[in-house]
Amino acid sequence: MASQLTRMAFAAPKMARSYATAPHIKAPLTLFGLDGRYATALYTAAAKENVLDTVEKELKQVSSVVAKDKSVQTLLENPTLNRSTKKQGVQQLMKSGKYSKITSNLFETLAENGRLAETQKVIAAYQELMSAHRNELNVVITSAKELDKATLNKVADALSKGTVAEGKKLIITNKVKPAILGGLTVEFGDKTIDLSVASKVTKLNKLISENVFMLWNS
Repeated sequence: MASQLTRMAFAAPKMARSYATAPHIKAPLTLFGLDGRYATALYTAAAKENVLDTVEKELKQVSSVVAKDKSVQTLLENPTLNRSTKKQGVQQLMKSGKYSKITSNLFETLAENGRLAETQKVIAAYQELMSAHRNELNVVITSAKELDKATLNKVADALSKGTVAEGKKLIITNKVKPAILGGLTVEFGDKTIDLSVASKVTKLNKLISENVFMLWNS
């Protein structure tokens, strides 16, 4: 029975039943979309068994395997493989990696439902839930060149003193994108602060174009 309840938690169309089995467990964040539904069900099942961190670690391991192994990528993403073949492949993958029952059930259910192509999205969504669970706020700072630690700390300090952080632990990631020319863009949650040179150039070009148009038609 316990196994059946766990597997029910992974079947996206039966989400209501999974919550009914554990009304005291609530995900720390509301996610939408198919990947969000699977990730939320996975979180609920893992929380029931007190293995949230274990499942997170295993999903990172799966993500690493997918990135490195072309055969695993084919197994997950090739639409010409039938569900039975994919399920057998997933079972072998889970067995070889000695993954927990909850993680194995997730991938077997994704295979049964023809949703293995959503694997990386589900993993990312689960990571988002775990970050919320730990009261973390992921901040992506994009710059034209890699920033030194002192600069990143200054940005983090400025954010932590404002209303952005709201007592959360900031997890800073620096991405390099030469196309922004200079300055920074800061992304957190659904917000973006664009302080890039490219943005200023775009605004300036727009202003010049509008002024030229007005002069042309005057």
